[in-house]
Amino acid sequence: MGDLREPLRELTACGLPEALEVMGERWSFMILRASFNGLHHFEEFLSELGIARNILANRLAKLVEHEILERQPCPDDRRKVEYRLTAKGFDLLPAMLALRQWGQKYGHEFEENPVLVDEEDRLPIGPVSILAHDGRILTHHDLRMVEAEKVGTREDGTLATQADAPARGDVIPLRRIEAAE
Repeated sequence: MGDLREPLRELTACGLPEALEVMGERWSFMILRASFNGLHHFEEFLSELGIARNILANRLAKLVEHEILERQPCPDDRRKVEYRLTAKGFDLLPAMLALRQWGQKYGHEFEENPVLVDEEDRLPIGPVSILAHDGRILTHHDLRMVEAEKVGTREDGTLATQADAPARGDVIPLRRIEAAE
């Protein structure tokens, strides 16, 4: 990724330590996955995940504290509480899917059932990818670290302009994905 490196000893100069502080262990992601699958109640998480009560209470509290989930009164019974994903929680979906796909690719052989598909055509979703600002699919060969003041300045000194990013529903031709691999 070029000659410039991140300051690896400086934990505050990168978002990764912050993300790992919040989500860096198995149960947080399993609770997140359960939330994406429609679970909202403490007892549902407890029975579906097979997690110890004290660990579940601790992880839910941490996810609420970091605004990944929010506690809401149950519409049917205001004495009960539901845990609902926040916008910040929904933003973790690509990270969770990337980890899931990595596990499917390099983990033990298993047949996925049910299969995660695109709502429109009901075909399996493609691999989570790194996209350039204009929608190009990038690999590790296409990445480089630059000083903040040099963002947008190409190696030859010319300035790049920000293109419109792909929007929800935009189609990126499959040949671009295959070429990136």
